[in-house]
Amino acid sequence: MPSPDGSISSAPPSALPGTVPGAAASAMPPEVTGSGQTPGGQTGRQSGGQAGLKAVDKETTAGVLFGIGAYGLWGLLPLYFFVLQPAGAVEIVANRVVWSLLFCALLITVTRAWRVLGAAFRDRSVFGTLSLAAALIAVNWLTYTYGVTTGQAVEASLGYFINPLVSVLLGVFVLKETLRPLQWAAVAIGFIAVAVLTYSYGKLPWIALTLAVSFGLYGFVKKRVGPKAGAVTSLTVETIVLTPLAAATMIFLAVNGTATLASSGAAHFWLLAASGVITAVPLLFFGASARRLPMTTIGLLQYFAPLLQFVVALAVFQEAMPFERWIGFGVVWLALLVLTVDMLAAARKNSVARKLTLREARTDT
Repeated sequence: MPSPDGSISSAPPSALPGTVPGAAASAMPPEVTGSGQTPGGQTGRQSGGQAGLKAVDKETTAGVLFGIGAYGLWGLLPLYFFVLQPAGAVEIVANRVVWSLLFCALLITVTRAWRVLGAAFRDRSVFGTLSLAAALIAVNWLTYTYGVTTGQAVEASLGYFINPLVSVLLGVFVLKETLRPLQWAAVAIGFIAVAVLTYSYGKLPWIALTLAVSFGLYGFVKKRVGPKAGAVTSLTVETIVLTPLAAATMIFLAVNGTATLASSGAAHFWLLAASGVITAVPLLFFGASARRLPMTTIGLLQYFAPLLQFVVALAVFQEAMPFERWIGFGVVWLALLVLTVDMLAAARKNSVARKLTLREARTDT
């Protein structure tokens, strides 16, 4: 499930919307934090502070709603693939790429960002990094779509539950980060979960692991681009890179008589054509959310998508969920709970440190 910008968030990729203590304060204007004065004296400071707090509250609420919108749409994506039957995974992904390019071109035109797009192509480091990201997201999309269209949506949702643990491991092995004790505990529990699920499935859950690793690497690669390319620009570059192969695939399927785009009625055609919008809208929602919320909150919201996918797989697709598989998922959720507790504790500690720094700065002035 690409994050939209792949930032994922990576990333990709639960449900305690709210701000981290002190996170909102760091975004407040001077009159709210007390570092400045209004012409009206104390009353002016209070009214200005209240106005600032209301503005921050509105931004936070908007950020949470945008985040729920993004992850909610990603979570309901299996339903979209379901109505696209009899189209297979390869055809769906090929159409998704081609129609996304048209929608991205429209967005670039409306936002007048053609110069920014051109700069991204001229910058070899940016273009090279986004080309690698395009390959990773193609693997992710194909694997996810295959999982959903072949009755394995539960395992597909598992991939995005595991993704945060993969991101932690990437931090250790690639960025040489030092993990906190609770993070190590979460990773260890995650390995136990994979072992339990391997026993349950009778094989390694390769769909889940491929999704988790590809999306984790995608988020890592996208972070290297940083502010050099925004969400729409990076999505457009990635789509342009993938379009020749996607278009060739669509032509090949049509020549072989296996394409459903033009042979299954007008409704099916427009549903496939809508894949461009369905790909880009959650990305835009995610970008709007990420600008308004601290990363800790985004990290909590990301569990919303696989949870919805899991519910859809059980309630709508009626997929089997044996007892031992419930145990495996339970162990995964325990690992995520440990990781979330650690994340919140670290955010609280950083918030306290930030407040002390601000207090010392005000004392010095």
